[in-house]
Amino acid sequence: MQDLAGKHIVLGLTGGIACYKSAELCRLLVKAGAIVQVVMTEAATQFMTPVTMQALSGRPVYTSQWDAREPNNMPHINLSREADAIVLAPASADFIARLVQGRSDELLSLLCLARPLDRVPLLIAPAMNREMWVHPATQRNLRQVDADGARVLGVGNGWQACGETGDGRMLEPLQLFEEIVAQFQPKVLAGQQVVVTAGPTFEALDPIRGITNHSSGKMGFAIARAAREAGAEVTLVAGPVHLPTPRGVARIDVQSAREMLEASQGAAQSASVFIATAAVADWRPASQSEQKIKKDGSGQVPVLHFVENPDILQSIAQGERARAGKLFCVGFAAESENLVAHAKAKRERKGIPLLVGNIGPLTFGQDHNSLLLVDAHGVRELPRAPKLALARELVTEIAARLPPGRA
Repeated sequence: MQDLAGKHIVLGLTGGIACYKSAELCRLLVKAGAIVQVVMTEAATQFMTPVTMQALSGRPVYTSQWDAREPNNMPHINLSREADAIVLAPASADFIARLVQGRSDELLSLLCLARPLDRVPLLIAPAMNREMWVHPATQRNLRQVDADGARVLGVGNGWQACGETGDGRMLEPLQLFEEIVAQFQPKVLAGQQVVVTAGPTFEALDPIRGITNHSSGKMGFAIARAAREAGAEVTLVAGPVHLPTPRGVARIDVQSAREMLEASQGAAQSASVFIATAAVADWRPASQSEQKIKKDGSGQVPVLHFVENPDILQSIAQGERARAGKLFCVGFAAESENLVAHAKAKRERKGIPLLVGNIGPLTFGQDHNSLLLVDAHGVRELPRAPKLALARELVTEIAARLPPGRA
């Protein structure tokens, strides 16, 4: 997906060992269609060569405010006016302090100071030792750059080049990439609190075996990411899947349908949108064996009894918040045949404003999907596309359907 097609990104590198991550970030940005202009401080060139960044960006790297390639000798003006965003990765403690003070005696700080505040966002990815990160001066400076209109992306936790462990690591390239992409997405769900369920559930027969399905959770995770990109505060209730949590999304891991119901009901109490993407098991064993159920050599198959699981979507759609119009509910129907008929019937049965249908065997575990939107006005198909692209379309559709004053 060309998420950043045609976007001009100034990627600023300051002095720090995390410059090695900036090389991968540059590659991701270019691969997504961005035009990346790298600007490096003198300190940054001690950790990463301009030649490397030029090879990855496909453009000459700027390191000096006196660069003779600019006819007017004003690279700080020209580069800032061309940019759709300026990303500082890594941003050292020293450089953040320079931003606070408005110092501008080299190209990168000049460029940041000269950027048009109303249209060129400044994204800051700090990188420093854990003690430097928690120092009151650094925290004070971070609050000030945020107040001045920059966006601080936070830091990671883990092993540092100095041999210590803690907060202060620069976020990983993929995390930064997601933040940059999110910066350009329309904020159609700004101010909304969204709960998304995703993945399968697992209903244990014994400590070893259980009942589940082929759902990978990819669609639900894509919707959670798209909702967060659109400005919402997102809680993701996830069944047993092996997927990374989308950046900025709060995640609650569950196993069974009853656990998912409890977590969803708790999260939905303060939500404005509930999206039930999870493929929840309709039944569970009536009882769970404390030990593994073994063959006894008789050839007799054990008799298993099942009970119906709670209907998570219906439970929340018929709850007080939904009935009062404070919670907009969206359901998913994974079918194997007669999708239109089954989806229409399910929407009526659940009493929800919007139901999204798909053919399960064609989407489970896949990176692409096609969706059928079913509401009171009829049916509309979203053709097969990457799940994240479909998730963004769905988020736009949900935002357009929210009651006046809620969108």
